[in-house]
Amino acid sequence: MKAYATIGLLILSNVFMTLAWYGHLKFKELKWFENAGLITIVLISWGLALFEYCFQVPANRIGYEGNGGPFSLMQLKVIQEVITLVIFVLFSLLFFKNETLRWNHLAGFLCLILAVYFIFKK
Repeated sequence: MKAYATIGLLILSNVFMTLAWYGHLKFKELKWFENAGLITIVLISWGLALFEYCFQVPANRIGYEGNGGPFSLMQLKVIQEVITLVIFVLFSLLFFKNETLRWNHLAGFLCLILAVYFIFKK
């Protein structure tokens, strides 16, 4: 159960992280933000990042084997990176129509899948 909780919290964390890091690139299209300055955008992104941490920190505490969780530190990091890329790809394809998924991106993702395999290999 801790594994599912950890992965669920990491997914939520990465949704907020992606919005904080890249969502502001679409803010110009929203009437509320069309004249927002850099400081305003940074503060909004920082506010979104707070929610990222509200999910990331518990995910790592629950999932870490040193706290009774099922994952080593290395495993937690690789899981987080894979989730980050999946969320980012979905986000970029949904919100940035000018971005395309090319063969080299898929090759890189394959390398990450191999990384997960090797990190979890006993």
